[in-house]
Amino acid sequence: MQARIALAASEVSVDLARPLDLALALDFSAPQPRHFGAPPASARAFETEGFNGSVARGASCNCELITLIPHCNGTHTECAGHLTRERLDAWRVAPAGLVPAVLVSVACGLAGGESSEPAPQAGDRLVTRSALERGWPRATPFAPQALVIRTLPNSTDKRTRDWDREIPPYLSREAAQYLVEQGILHLVVDLPSIDRSHDAGRLTAHRIFFGLPPGSAELGAATRTGATITELAFVPDSAPDGAYLLALQLPALGGDAVPSRPLLYSLAAARS
Repeated sequence: MQARIALAASEVSVDLARPLDLALALDFSAPQPRHFGAPPASARAFETEGFNGSVARGASCNCELITLIPHCNGTHTECAGHLTRERLDAWRVAPAGLVPAVLVSVACGLAGGESSEPAPQAGDRLVTRSALERGWPRATPFAPQALVIRTLPNSTDKRTRDWDREIPPYLSREAAQYLVEQGILHLVVDLPSIDRSHDAGRLTAHRIFFGLPPGSAELGAATRTGATITELAFVPDSAPDGAYLLALQLPALGGDAVPSRPLLYSLAAARS
């Protein structure tokens, strides 16, 4: 299904039937990605009087009760409500259509003079502003509103990794500020969090990206309530860095974070 889309001063062609799926498949009976000490996501047959929810056990149909923690079990999209007393549902914030995006591969490394709160510890690996600047596309057909970060090395075990076995890479304060300066509203990463796993609750990069002052839990104090962060995605090596269109698919479920399916669409010059 080919579509012609006008972007800024140019027109591109997009095959809407062939997106690149960045979501991690979550198999309840196989190894899963998880983070922050969360138990694996699970599913079991729903049972009530006279019904067991399993065709294998004689029921007329299958009906399952699924238990998961969106922030910790698989690909999810979150909003500023992650940090505020007032509720804000991620699905109400996520863009309904296609968003101009860029994919950037970044080698994680030492802080190298960049910062976070609390300060990076010895051995911590960060996504730094300097690395983002080096990898940022020099020419795109539009000003991107979304960024997809593929961290290097890009091992396929990210699909099922238990991130509690290490301190995952995270964004420096300067990297988060750079994204704001670039006008990025929707961030997709292959990490479990853009902040350090154990950072005394500071959530520095989240606060910068959502425009929420340090220590504030008031939604009204956030200046970027239309922003979203998608974590625990996976970008295969087959996708080259550069310009794309991004679609964020979220179910209409209440919550500051919900499971999601980010889709990337490749661009081609439209034929006259």
